[in-house]
Amino acid sequence: MPTRKWNRTAMLLLFVLPALAFYAAFTLAPAIGGTLYSLTDWNGLNPTYRMVGLSNYVEAMRDRFFLKSLWFTFKFVLFMLVFQNALAIVLAVFVESLGRSKVWFRTIFFMPNMLSLIIGGFMWMFIFTRVFPYFAEQTGWLLLDQSWVGDPQYSFFSILALSLWGGVGYLMVIYIAALQGVPQHLKEAAAIDGAGSFRLFCNVTLPMIYPALTIGVFLTLNGSFKVFDAVYSLTGGGPGRSTQVIAINIFEEAFSFSNRYGYASAKAMILFGIVMVITVIQLAIMKRREVRA
Repeated sequence: MPTRKWNRTAMLLLFVLPALAFYAAFTLAPAIGGTLYSLTDWNGLNPTYRMVGLSNYVEAMRDRFFLKSLWFTFKFVLFMLVFQNALAIVLAVFVESLGRSKVWFRTIFFMPNMLSLIIGGFMWMFIFTRVFPYFAEQTGWLLLDQSWVGDPQYSFFSILALSLWGGVGYLMVIYIAALQGVPQHLKEAAAIDGAGSFRLFCNVTLPMIYPALTIGVFLTLNGSFKVFDAVYSLTGGGPGRSTQVIAINIFEEAFSFSNRYGYASAKAMILFGIVMVITVIQLAIMKRREVRA
């Protein structure tokens, strides 16, 4: 019996080994290396460097541009967390309420997720700079005739629009799968008891898809904190540094301005710590809600 159990364990490990090797080589090893480099003054080029301890971390927490990018990223994450999940749920309910045409609508809403946000950024750049002014001229809607990319007052919303366009479809598919798993007899029983559509969704459907909501919030948090391509393709962090997120700040510190690879690694580790703490708290809270639901 122990031999059979050992053989089964060895077989499972054999199947997992290729994926584990790739994960260790391309995820764990760079992460460990980044942690070590964050304690040095390496510039990314010279073969020699010296250990500086926690001075990179101390400098990062005094860096006003880094702190400003941190605040902008938190604001972006908050908006994405609310709007992306809310829109995804609304679209999922809408698509599921359709008949045979729901396959087409599901494909249409999911298609932006198949494109790189760099390409999507160029498309939306054309919309913001050419299409919106044209429509404003033809219709008289002056709200559309704004500097959506060059004005800090509006550039945040242009980045938000691009990110929502690219990410809502993926979460919609997750929520559609969850909606299809809601038992029909529960809906019928609630309808017999006189529950309207809104109360039916809030009291029956939403608690049943709460595990999918946990996944959606988790994916939104991780993706939003690491946002790079949407900002880089639209504004590049500008005008000035008004739309600079943490990832752009780290990228510029490592590769554009001073080639301070060790200092950039320290900022990356701070970002990792923030995402890890928030994710652990989010999963702990929402998992408890799932049990009660």
